[in-house]
Amino acid sequence: MSEFPPRHPPTGTQHDGTWEQPIFSTRAHVFQIDPNTKKNWVPTSKHAVTVSYFYDSTRNVYRIISLDGSKAIINSTITPNMTFTKTSQKFGQWADSRANTVYGLGFSSEHHLSKFVEKFQEFKEAARLAKEKSQEKMELTSTPSQESAGGDIQSPLTPESINGTDDERVMLEVMQNSESRAEPTQNALPFTHRSLS
Repeated sequence: MSEFPPRHPPTGTQHDGTWEQPIFSTRAHVFQIDPNTKKNWVPTSKHAVTVSYFYDSTRNVYRIISLDGSKAIINSTITPNMTFTKTSQKFGQWADSRANTVYGLGFSSEHHLSKFVEKFQEFKEAARLAKEKSQEKMELTSTPSQESAGGDIQSPLTPESINGTDDERVMLEVMQNSESRAEPTQNALPFTHRSLS
């Protein structure tokens, strides 16, 4: 499934002693929503950087990762409830409740954005299937000793159950319904028209 052959020495990111390989990479300008106003976009990269999808086989999760030099500017685990919203021909965004932010990506072409959206949907579906499979496995291995007094099987604590995913939808709705919402095209277009070198 990987679009990149394994390289030696390993490339990618290391997690718990295992290396993750990128399964899709593109270049984009990276933004985050201003944490104070929740309306304006703040550039987190000075120029277009590589944005990659990774699969972490240890945790069975897909992540979006981007580095600017050695600094991680995106490290977002894709959950089944995430939505990537295309807000213009070359700009899209998604909310990450775990990071408590909204990420925005400005692409050089509509084709690059479309490909990123296609992969987002593919890996979101894979995350949903992995979660369902994990839940089925938990149900099959549950024993009566794990039941509560009411007879309900207690679910294990997962990042999703601890952090919830309603925040993602609320943050996205707030941004979409905000009267003075920053239009991504206003902030992203200067990067497509001039060089920042």
